[in-house]
Amino acid sequence: MQAEIVTIGTELLLGEIVDTNSAWIAQQLTTIGLNLYYTTTVGDNLTRITDVLTRALERADVVITTGGLGPTVDDMTREGVAAATGRDLYLDESLLEEIRAMFGQRGHQMTSNNDRQARLPRGAEIIHNPVGTAPCFAVEQGDRLIISLPGVPSEMRYLMEHEVLPLLKRRFGLAEVIKSRVVRTCGIGESAADALIPDLMVLTNPSVGTRAHPGQTDIVITAKANSEAEAAALIAPVEAQIRERLGFRVFGVDQDTIAGAVARDLATTGLSLALVELTTEGELAQQMADASRAHRGTFGGALVVSDQSALVRGLSLEEPLDDAFPSQSWADSAASAARARFGADLALAILGPLNPGSPDAGEAYLALATPDGIRAGEARRTREGTIGRWSLIYAGMDLVRAYLLAGNKQH
Repeated sequence: MQAEIVTIGTELLLGEIVDTNSAWIAQQLTTIGLNLYYTTTVGDNLTRITDVLTRALERADVVITTGGLGPTVDDMTREGVAAATGRDLYLDESLLEEIRAMFGQRGHQMTSNNDRQARLPRGAEIIHNPVGTAPCFAVEQGDRLIISLPGVPSEMRYLMEHEVLPLLKRRFGLAEVIKSRVVRTCGIGESAADALIPDLMVLTNPSVGTRAHPGQTDIVITAKANSEAEAAALIAPVEAQIRERLGFRVFGVDQDTIAGAVARDLATTGLSLALVELTTEGELAQQMADASRAHRGTFGGALVVSDQSALVRGLSLEEPLDDAFPSQSWADSAASAARARFGADLALAILGPLNPGSPDAGEAYLALATPDGIRAGEARRTREGTIGRWSLIYAGMDLVRAYLLAGNKQH
């Protein structure tokens, strides 16, 4: 069994609204074992809506639409479904009375254009919407099913949970579940990770795939079974092999974060960490502050600076350390000074150029001050924006993890 999601609205194509509906619906379909092969977005144009829905019905058992069920002339989902299934539209009087009653309960005057919302493709099954004014519907087309839901996320989610998922289970006798496990790694690229598990990447159930993020590679194991317990049993031995082959590069699973993993390792060793950030704009400090709520005493504090002079003032550094800034010696001195200032066991300094991403930006430097000296990270070219910041953050966290996982024999 396979499904397709069609989101309808020109505002989605223009980027005025971010489509969060598709991702949420996809997650819900997974829980009932329904495969999702396509997601399509189309604007408010009847010809294109009809074409997209016609194609979707040719390749999917279930088509779920969101959006285009309002009262205005550019809300064309009803017309598109009717055209794609060869039906006419009719006015459902009982549904019109429900809409009038809904407006009355809310103390609003219903305008004449709201009559459009009571027009349905002939033969459609009404899906009542107690949390909004847009009625929804399902249309059987041979052995296929098309379900049209509102674009308003809160309404769509309510109807998916209370009406659509039970309907799909009944209609198609769905008993299987699809369960995924995300193994999170850092310090290894996607191609390098793939090279360590080539035999696992060709499995079918469970299947194994990779997802690359700045500084992080996720390995996703997905299994289909008759129950969550059976799916978990299929996943477990594959996860064990991945952990064995990637070793210390694995820092967590599912919703784990790199900051949470470091905070956990700090708590295990009884150590605390302070930070100095230039270029990463305090993002790591915020992550560590959040993670430390579950691991008290692990985060010693942070200094976030915007330039060289702020760094010198904040840590009372003597200058010049050398002719260039930033440099490894600046990072080493900043880490040592931060360790002393915050009274932390460890201090990580991330010093990048002030204009990351430009051709003459130079490199970023990392240093970890420990009780037994400085450990320098590998100097690296930087990129601007979120990708550049998070690449440096993961590199810094990887430096801390390497020290902690080595056993730091003095503690």
